[in-house]
Amino acid sequence: MAPTTLPAPRPTLEDGGRRLFAWLRHMRDEHPVHEDEHGVFHVYRHADVLAVCADAGVFSSELHRLRPHSRALTEQILSVTDPPVHRTLRRLVSRAFTPRTIAELEPRITALAGQLLDGIEGEEFDLVEDFAYPLPVIVIAELLGVPAQDRTLFRSWSKRMLSMQVEDPTDLQFGDDAGEEYHRLVREPMQAMHAYLLGHVEDRRKNPGEDLISRLVAAEAGGERLTDRQIAEFGGLLLMAGHISTSLMLANTALCLQDSPQAAARARADRTLIPAVIEEVMRLRPPITVTARVTTRETEIARHAVPAGRMVLASVLSANHDERIFCDPERFDPGREPAQQMAFGHGIHYCLGAPLARLEGRIALEALLDRFADLHITPGARLRHHREGLFGVQNLPLTVRRA
Repeated sequence: MAPTTLPAPRPTLEDGGRRLFAWLRHMRDEHPVHEDEHGVFHVYRHADVLAVCADAGVFSSELHRLRPHSRALTEQILSVTDPPVHRTLRRLVSRAFTPRTIAELEPRITALAGQLLDGIEGEEFDLVEDFAYPLPVIVIAELLGVPAQDRTLFRSWSKRMLSMQVEDPTDLQFGDDAGEEYHRLVREPMQAMHAYLLGHVEDRRKNPGEDLISRLVAAEAGGERLTDRQIAEFGGLLLMAGHISTSLMLANTALCLQDSPQAAARARADRTLIPAVIEEVMRLRPPITVTARVTTRETEIARHAVPAGRMVLASVLSANHDERIFCDPERFDPGREPAQQMAFGHGIHYCLGAPLARLEGRIALEALLDRFADLHITPGARLRHHREGLFGVQNLPLTVRRA
């Protein structure tokens, strides 16, 4: 099937997403499955995104299939493995990263949120810099058992990796022949992060404690245990993906509530509504907007033929705005009827960190509403949006009135 020509290029997020939402609606109606000039298939409707995420046998998460000789993505990383390896990794990780472990973090997250807000002086601050970034990264660092003061190091790694721009998403030059830019922006910080975490894993084998790395070292199921590299890979995934997505979620929550004063007033008056607010933020503005798969054989998506060995980019953002599932999808409505929003994924790769993100979101919003009688974006503030693939801002200057 030849690539189709689109009527207009994909809009950026500079207007907050309004033009992009309209473009995605057009794609769902007219081009629900679109092959681009690179041979990548983009999927836009909720039912089709759900189907792609649900079928690991046809839609593989092992992205190195596109470059069989590449080495960086052939490690046993939870997010880019298929069964049976994925099943084994997830079972072992779940022995340590349990719902109880997450629930027990609530008092510490509450205390940290209060301490961060205590450090804010005056009537203006940047929500991302002063609260939305440090809160989740400190929580995850303490959970893992690594020094929270190293968060400047973590941020330097994530900033470099997120700055990498790839025109052709199939151009995964992860081997030794990768370009200089890839080595500088992605491979070097990844290697530094893994070396850092491996050092902590090796230490816990000698000096176990109560932290998550120690629990991962001790995790056992059916006589199998995690290797040092697997533990470091999971720690890196949790550290990078966890703090980036939660930071974006917290800033997106402030943006959504500013756009919907009535919802903000209801949440302020009735804190039991806050979990629904967080869920609706994740639907309307999912921090991670796409999920990538590779076809293992020739298949069809919505009656569109897709050859074997092709990348499929399923649009989580578009699925979450599909009017076939969500009534008036561009409206922020925490009271809408429950439906399956896709921000945390679906199928075997459903996000293990979703309960932690929801917990952090609830506590953070409660803390902000308790501390400030009013908060709004500082007039004239210039917001810097993240690149395509992430939905959110890098800064969010707020003007507040204390309670």
